[in-house]
Amino acid sequence: MNYKFILSLLFLITLVISCDEEDPVYSPKPRGYCRIDFPKKEYVLFDTTCPYQFEIPKYSRIAADDRKDAQPCWYNIEFPKFKATIHLSYKPVTNNISNFIDTSHYFAMKHQIKATGLEETPVIRDSSKVYGLLFDIGGNTASSLQFYLTDSTHHFLRGSLYFNVVPNIDSLKIVVDFIRQDVIHLINTTRWKKN
Repeated sequence: MNYKFILSLLFLITLVISCDEEDPVYSPKPRGYCRIDFPKKEYVLFDTTCPYQFEIPKYSRIAADDRKDAQPCWYNIEFPKFKATIHLSYKPVTNNISNFIDTSHYFAMKHQIKATGLEETPVIRDSSKVYGLLFDIGGNTASSLQFYLTDSTHHFLRGSLYFNVVPNIDSLKIVVDFIRQDVIHLINTTRWKKN
């Protein structure tokens, strides 16, 4: 009986010693996303017969909007590698600037249902008479970035970034931040042509 008692005691001591709290605790790895290799930032001038011009990234392509309701000087800047498109719409201003600005705010606020936040950054470039607002929309929204530019008297240009994928800010944030730099560059290089 002494033999069984000693074996039981040894087993119990081994069990207690093997349950040391300093042993690493293993847990499953969090879900990962594919690495994205971003191209070098290089820009080219986009200039047509439209009353505006600006620079776009070399790794993008621009095409006229071919929808039925598209108007002249509406373009799409496509980023094929990222499945993203910036939809641009242009309207001449004829005493209706407040309607265009209200519509831009409406389209940005429309995403508030799913958004976690909305930041507005004013655009003021007096030297080129380019004014506007950049909307950064946080969360899993269809459009993470929108903007409008105007000279307040003749021109109104509106843009919105959309991805051709299901919105997931965890995986898209790095791409949104990358394209946001291109939008900032577009805003900073926009020029109105003389009427």
